[in-house]
This record gives sequence, C-alpha cells and structure tokens, in this order.
Amino acid sequence: MAKAKNSEKAIKPNIFMLIGLFIKQIIDELRKVVTPTSKELFFWSLAVFIFVLLLMALVTGMDYGLGKLTLWIFG
Repeated sequence: MAKAKNSEKAIKPNIFMLIGLFIKQIIDELRKVVTPTSKELFFWSLAVFIFVLLLMALVTGMDYGLGKLTLWIFG
C-alpha cells in the first residue's frame, strides 16, 4: 500500500521544466495564428477607425448636451 501511494504521487516539475513547457505552449499557439491578407487588414482597420469616430461623436454630443442642460438648470 505504501509503495502504491508513492508511485501515484505526482512529481513536481522544476522551474526549468515549467519555462520549457511555457515556451512550447507559446510556439504551439503561434502555429495556430492565421495572418490576414492586406485587404482584410485594411478593411478591419477602416472598421475600427469608423467605430472610434462614432464613439467620439457620441461622447462629444453627450458632453455638449449635458453641459447645456447643466447651464440651463443652474445658470
């Protein structure tokens, strides 16, 4: 019984084994990456740019409107 427990006990990996495993996992994940074509990259960048412009317009409008509302109430 005592021998069975010792053989079932997991061996704790040392720091070098953990670093090696980490690097191996990074390489495995990088192999899964699909690089976009230049056309895809352009259109995704354009979509992000338009989305940021829309959010800027929304925040600017809210800032202007709430500023006017505050001046109307307290001014």
